[in-house]
Amino acid sequence: MIFEFKNYQENAVVDLKRESNKLLDSDSDKVLIFKAPTGSGKTLMMAEFLKRLIDSRIDGKKFSFVWIAVNKLHDQSRNNLRKYYDQNGIGIKCSYFEDLDDRKIGENEILFLNWASINKKDNLYVRANERDNNLSSVISRTKNEDRIIFLVIDESHHTANSEKSKELIRDIGPKITIEVSATPQLNNANGIVEVELRDVKDEEIIKKEIIINPGFEYYILDKKKSDKTADELVLESALKKRIELQKKLEAEESGVNPLLLIQLPDAMQGVSDKKDEIIALLKKFSYTTENGRLAIYLSDKDNKINLTNIEKNENEVEVMIFKQAIALGWDCPRATILVLFRQWREENITFSIQTLGRIMRMPEQKHYADQDLNIGYVFTSLQDINVAEDLSRDYITTFTGFRIKSYKNLNLQSYHSKRFREETRLSSDFTPLFIEAGKKLKLKENFSFKHSILKTNLIASGRIIDPDKETKSIEKKGTLDIPKNEVELQNAFDMFVRNNLIPFEPEQRSIGRIKASIYSFFEATRNEDEWPKIQAAVLAEKNRQIMINTINLAKEMYKGEVGKGKNELIKNEELWNVPKVINYTLSFTKKDYKKSVIQPYYAKKSSTGTANLFEEDSDLEVDFIEYLEKTPVVEWWFKNGRSDATYFAVPHIEYGIEKPFYVDFIVLLKDGRVGLFDTKGGLTAETAKTRAEGLAKYIAEQTKTEKKLFGGIVLKDKNSWRYNCNKHYTYNPNDLNDWRYLDLNN
Repeated sequence: MIFEFKNYQENAVVDLKRESNKLLDSDSDKVLIFKAPTGSGKTLMMAEFLKRLIDSRIDGKKFSFVWIAVNKLHDQSRNNLRKYYDQNGIGIKCSYFEDLDDRKIGENEILFLNWASINKKDNLYVRANERDNNLSSVISRTKNEDRIIFLVIDESHHTANSEKSKELIRDIGPKITIEVSATPQLNNANGIVEVELRDVKDEEIIKKEIIINPGFEYYILDKKKSDKTADELVLESALKKRIELQKKLEAEESGVNPLLLIQLPDAMQGVSDKKDEIIALLKKFSYTTENGRLAIYLSDKDNKINLTNIEKNENEVEVMIFKQAIALGWDCPRATILVLFRQWREENITFSIQTLGRIMRMPEQKHYADQDLNIGYVFTSLQDINVAEDLSRDYITTFTGFRIKSYKNLNLQSYHSKRFREETRLSSDFTPLFIEAGKKLKLKENFSFKHSILKTNLIASGRIIDPDKETKSIEKKGTLDIPKNEVELQNAFDMFVRNNLIPFEPEQRSIGRIKASIYSFFEATRNEDEWPKIQAAVLAEKNRQIMINTINLAKEMYKGEVGKGKNELIKNEELWNVPKVINYTLSFTKKDYKKSVIQPYYAKKSSTGTANLFEEDSDLEVDFIEYLEKTPVVEWWFKNGRSDATYFAVPHIEYGIEKPFYVDFIVLLKDGRVGLFDTKGGLTAETAKTRAEGLAKYIAEQTKTEKKLFGGIVLKDKNSWRYNCNKHYTYNPNDLNDWRYLDLNN
């Protein structure tokens, strides 16, 4: 099984290995932080990192690993790592304490421990016993085998900074401690590897944002139905949203059945169980465990109902009730709506990234054309919500702007960049290119299966007369030639492929890609009995060069194809219009602009966050907005986003590469003309040539289609607004004769 890593995942694995090897050379114990957003695949990245850490080492270092996690997360991590290693034929053993042989952690073995089992001195794995079989003794015996201990603290924000955790780290004495979390706690780190939230979104692994109680500000209470509780309103709204999303997924021809999660508050003595109340509410809407639409996932002692295959995208369960304890680590990407009911004692709660993490993942690891499907939804009867510091201010949405009702479609042609994953490895696109390369070089015609038996050459009676004397070849009587068995043949074939991977990373997936391409060329992809014959022929002296040439040509073609995709500009399938709704995070603040087509208008605060599609309004942009606000002929204006197909862009060519140019402002005048303006000043005006000429070309082309467009690069000079819409752009601050005065009234 070849797993296709996303670009940010591959980079993180490479960085983890590099940083770890650097810290291993130190004399003292070190701490490495691995910070990655919930939903980014931390466990998968760690699994691959540990595999690469031990793979093909030439320094003789040997490793044993301890992996500690909270709640039942250590079980999930163990199961995920074991599955990953088994599927890929990787010799890393995943064990519980009871599985250890000889009361020590073996080489390339991971001991998985639950935090609760070791955080007190009288716990089973910590206390002394007659068999001397506790954690301290196990660690001691492991170190006596000259193995380096790696300690992994998973979801460390729950434990890592406590005094007990620090004491535990000291007792284990690992050479390297790796703290894995979206919100790391250790403050004595010697290195950090970080995955950015923006990168995970760009790879379409997680949703773009989460919004809370959408549209509730417009809800009109029907006094005739005043007996409806807040919890009923919340639940009914969430169920309606689930049905709405299901229809939208069907329109996208997706088989995903969106799941609604209901988190139960903690139980309290003397108070009726909230679970019974919620089940009764759901029954009113025809969601029951009996009809299969409702699942229950509570603690081990409670019944678990309708959970079989619930993680599958097409599973029939539509609503699941769960307790907070399972929020950590549980993975069901089709979950997209979360319901939180009012607590008994408090009117607000603090959101945890782990709770929200249950609805952050994209079920098919892609964003949909319908933007509503790229959002997570929270419905709650809480009066207020505190956003924990472990949750990015740029992720949870608290403000919403709506397009004005009088808006009429502009239907402008817009463009966006094709999303590209930087290739440091070979993807599935390599195989057809290898086959094409083989045809170009006539590989079959120049390749022979008639060759001498491949042999392993052993030294026969070799002698070293002077061990201190340098020699290119030792004295020997001859060689012993032994035919290679299948294992030796496989190893030699793997090494041949590895040696011919440059400039790509010499990692297992790329090696496997070339091997699979060779088998495919000789039409033996599924016939493993033929593989040794092909391997031997490839390694034969008479065939080596033509095979190397074919691999090299295929790599060159692959790099060319990848390069094309890297800079490809795509014309949007649908004509562009101002988005109906824009959601804003805590990084934004409300502004009182009357002519904004999005009401209310929210501006980005200075120096806050990095993960959204907007930049802070510059002083020049604020001046331009105030100018538009005061101009009578302006019907409305729209402040554009800076990326994403949701926002408007025109093509321009920069250094020979076609790119999208996201114009700052789209302005509608009362006479129907549409102005496209981008504010520049100083250095930005000097460097605006390609963007200005791209915009001028776009306006000229669209005007031929009867679009009433005008505009260009805008600057402020001596309290006057001037713009440049020339085919050939020039900027000289001392000579603006080529720049027109912007008078929207004429």
